[in-house]
Amino acid sequence: MPVAVTTKSPENLHVVNWPTPKVLAFSTTRFPPKDKRSLDNLDSIKKCEADVGERFTEFDFFNLGAHVGDNPISVEYNRNILLSYLQNDSKIQWLEQVHGNHVTYVDRHKITPIVADAAITREKKLALAIMTADCLPILLADKNGNEIAAVHAGWRPLVANIIKATIDKMKTPACDIVAWFGPCIGASAFEVGSEVKERFIESSIQFSAAFTALNTDNSIENPIKFSADLVMVAKFQLKELGIENISITNACTFSQSSKYYSYRREGKTGRMASVISLV
Repeated sequence: MPVAVTTKSPENLHVVNWPTPKVLAFSTTRFPPKDKRSLDNLDSIKKCEADVGERFTEFDFFNLGAHVGDNPISVEYNRNILLSYLQNDSKIQWLEQVHGNHVTYVDRHKITPIVADAAITREKKLALAIMTADCLPILLADKNGNEIAAVHAGWRPLVANIIKATIDKMKTPACDIVAWFGPCIGASAFEVGSEVKERFIESSIQFSAAFTALNTDNSIENPIKFSADLVMVAKFQLKELGIENISITNACTFSQSSKYYSYRREGKTGRMASVISLV
């Protein structure tokens, strides 16, 4: 069975080609999608400033995070553009992500964001969204297109077993689940301390392969640091659960500053979204 892959149409939108047409999924960049249903170019974005009010350069041009200090009218404007890429009458369920391991099942749309770091649904036209600006977004679907999930896989949710918590709450057997990894901070850019590595190794020594020492000294003045590979960690966890169909975007949010928001790089910045829906 073919796994999900990423295409590049329309521009500035990663569209996922799932094994079943019953699943629609995509992830955004820091620019708005460009086609007849959206904004044509950056000039038209600037012309809309009068409609949405003051813009902040940290969030140019397609911030979807309502919690980062951007103009809320601008965020709502961008989220409405996102809806045009879903089926008519679809709604997006947003989460208040807290870097934990709580998984919520969504059977109806809630206007207020749900406090959770992963969501599952079996309802059509109820899209699930994960916001990221370095963390790994993971989208899951069964191969027949009856159940979907979206996971916010930063290092804290990963070490707290957010993936296992999500799979355990799904009805689909692990062997029938297809996984897709969106853009995240790459291993060469993600520097962490030894305490992060140790928390993963406590659960399995195999996680040590995802950490590479950046220095040999380990003094108070120069404590040892490691590069951490979120993709490797998440891939290992999925395979341990019996999920083999994994597609990886291989895009680094930190290094590709002209295309993605990165909290590690910029601090105050916008958020991309990875969205999945049953159709």
